[in-house]
Amino acid sequence: MDFPMARRIAFINYKGGVGKTSLIVNTAAALAELGKRVLLFDFDTQSNASIWLMRLERWNAVNAAGVGSVYSIFEPGTAKLPDLVIKDVVSNKEGEKLLPGLDLVPTSFNLVDLESEYIGDPAHPPYQIFNEQLQALDSQYDFILFDCPPNILRASQCGIFSANEIYVPSNPDALSLIGFTLLVEKLMLFHQRSGGFRHSGMGKPAQVYGIIFNAIKTNVDIEVPKMRMQLRLNQFRNQKRVATRARIFDTQVRDATVVRRAVTLGLPINRVGSAAEDPDSVSGDFLRVAKEIINMGEALD
Repeated sequence: MDFPMARRIAFINYKGGVGKTSLIVNTAAALAELGKRVLLFDFDTQSNASIWLMRLERWNAVNAAGVGSVYSIFEPGTAKLPDLVIKDVVSNKEGEKLLPGLDLVPTSFNLVDLESEYIGDPAHPPYQIFNEQLQALDSQYDFILFDCPPNILRASQCGIFSANEIYVPSNPDALSLIGFTLLVEKLMLFHQRSGGFRHSGMGKPAQVYGIIFNAIKTNVDIEVPKMRMQLRLNQFRNQKRVATRARIFDTQVRDATVVRRAVTLGLPINRVGSAAEDPDSVSGDFLRVAKEIINMGEALD
């Protein structure tokens, strides 16, 4: 597969509440822990990933100023993506860098204006503006990740248009299956509409390469939901609507109270006390997800 220098990956499911932000934040942190250079874009107007990694005080300053977030490249349109990158975003209250290699381009609540207030030029849509600016960052990273809200509106389109891989966070329930099905349908429609704006150097349009079962509660049997998801995935593979090597990840991420504690502390799991050192904890789950994503790079079509 013809990729830009960095692997560009979007995390999205049309069903909300699947733990997408905890999955992408902690997977990004695990990739950085493994020595990869990672840039995370927050495209969710709720700003959860930004608030988590910046802590509320730093994020509040960006949100109040109305500049410094990803929306700044659209309105007022004078900012450029490289200027918005927060290097080594994870730090303690004294400013000490705790996880070198994980950078963030934050969002704030004004990103909602991209859907309603922003007019722009129909011949130069937001996702094209974003992708053009993203090229200046490609050579600096191994992975560029996009945290997309549960839709394919303008904000999500920026990540999906620029991505080559999509991973779908899922819970073991019927709604996650429905969300995955709807995602694949809407994804095809978006690719049809945006195809004229693509160029050969971008590689193939984003395809679903993996489904990751996330936030699995103790003593919950996921075999039946997993089987149903596998059947749907097989159907889409046969119809060539997902990648030919698309699969359900071997790793299943457990639900754990330490995840909620990590949010409060403004740290990824791999920087929270004893949980960071236990390979059989949820921190180990995220590390295994990161390794599976790395390994997927060796077999992408």
